[in-house]
Amino acid sequence: MYLKRLDDDHYLVFMYAQAMRAVENDKFSILDTIRESTSKQNFPLTLSIGIAYGGADLTKLADQAQSNLDLALGRGGDQVVVRAQDEEARFYGGKTNPMEKRTRVRARMISQALQELMNQSDAIFVQGHHQPDMDSIGACMGIRRIAQMNQKVCYIILDRNDVHSDVQRLLNSLKDYPEINDAIITPDEALAKMTKQSLLVMVDHSKPSLSISPELYHQLENRVMIIDHHRRGEEFPENPMLVYIEPYASSTCELITEMFEYQSQESEPINKIEATAMLTGIFIDTKSFSLRTGSRTFDAASYLRSAGADSVQMQQFMKENVDSYLQRNHLIELVTFVNEDMAVIAGEEDEVYDSVTAAQAADDLLNMSGVDASFVITKREDGRIGISARSMGEINVQVIMEKMGGGGHLSSGATQIADSTVTEVKEQLVAILKAQTDDQPASAS
Repeated sequence: MYLKRLDDDHYLVFMYAQAMRAVENDKFSILDTIRESTSKQNFPLTLSIGIAYGGADLTKLADQAQSNLDLALGRGGDQVVVRAQDEEARFYGGKTNPMEKRTRVRARMISQALQELMNQSDAIFVQGHHQPDMDSIGACMGIRRIAQMNQKVCYIILDRNDVHSDVQRLLNSLKDYPEINDAIITPDEALAKMTKQSLLVMVDHSKPSLSISPELYHQLENRVMIIDHHRRGEEFPENPMLVYIEPYASSTCELITEMFEYQSQESEPINKIEATAMLTGIFIDTKSFSLRTGSRTFDAASYLRSAGADSVQMQQFMKENVDSYLQRNHLIELVTFVNEDMAVIAGEEDEVYDSVTAAQAADDLLNMSGVDASFVITKREDGRIGISARSMGEINVQVIMEKMGGGGHLSSGATQIADSTVTEVKEQLVAILKAQTDDQPASAS
């Protein structure tokens, strides 16, 4: 093995394939060793590694290794990405929540860069992921307000027939705000309005396949900006103009709220409904400020509250109907345990469940004593099988969901599987969970 120090915090390693297989079989326990030995100090250190192999072209190998390292860092660091060219990546580590390390300087630079992109565009289009939650729609409303502050037209892309009850209540409230309500358009309307000089802002996701309008992304793939707080996955836009991905943030609404400070003070500030929607997005994504909550989260919440966010209206948005309440309780009755700290729920094969109901059931399971991770498997309206995964942070559900084609956060993940049954998906999930449990002693050594 050859090791060369490039600068203060970068190293270059060459090794034989046999050595790589050995450390991979050990699950790269060096990550745990470094983290645990330095956590006793005031400034704990983590290690991020990108490994490439295969092929004889060293330049391509180096580029691939750097790409893998960028992916590891984009996912929050403290992990290893191993990938050969044209093969799927393998992930190791990522067991801890990333430390909050973004700065006000970066937020200001991103805000200024966004302003420049908007000024170079004839129109702005913003879209979240399909079946948007409050963080997604709140972020869209925030970007629309920033566009208005820069005297630019901005459209929010949304399928009004594919929203959850909380977002539907918000949309009903927007009837009193015609300037916002009229800015919400369908994917087909967006395709008709866009030009080659339009700017597309993707919020609360970075996978084009998850966009409300993948077609619009393909039309504007070279004029795309991404603002997200989820860890980056393998699927990612090839030529984004600007990327602002911060896994340290609680929500996308938090990131966008920070940008308001750097807009012109002469422009019209955010209004009550915008502030309320964005604060609701933060509140839901942090589980009432209990998960992924840093000092910047409270700063953003304070700003939105001072801008007029209505706590009573927030509660109105978050209310659930009787049917979903009863359905969630029924799901919880079906809980089984893979081991003492992993709970799994498999819904009825012939019953369709709302994805929000499944996610709420997964959240509720974490309130049970001894449960560190929960997984809820249900049939969706589109016929696919969905899994909502949650954890207290000790178990990385993102990595587990990625093995099943999904993704997410350390403590929150999901996936959707086509052409399968609830029983088949449960068997696949349980096999992965048992394999991970068997691997834990080796990774801790």
